Amino acid sequence: MNSVAKSVYNIFRNSSFGGNNPNPLLSSLQQWRGIKVRVRGGNVEQALQIMQRKMTSTGMERLVKRQGQQTTHLKNSEKKVLARKNLDCRLKSQDLARKLNFILLKKISFGAESADS
Repeated sequence: MNSVAKSVYNIFRNSSFGGNNPNPLLSSLQQWRGIKVRVRGGNVEQALQIMQRKMTSTGMERLVKRQGQQTTHLKNSEKKVLARKNLDCRLKSQDLARKLNFILLKKISFGAESADS
């Protein structure tokens, strides 16, 4: 089980499901997104997997990760590693976009030459 599923599981486990919910994060997430998961036959693991899939598809996983990142402190070395990974990803994306643009221009110009003939 990954860290996002564990954090959401802890939110649901530590909260009371009565009328007055003391956990405002839980109530706001439930009201805002409206994700419901049924536990069938006492199979909690399967329900957690389904919940994780639903959270990923709706974007709630990013919200939970962002909330966790705001409360934890990152060391400078970790920031450097993350910055390097982001830079590599951005450079790779730009390189692929440049290659795709070159291929498309080549294809368009080849098609225009054959249409002129």
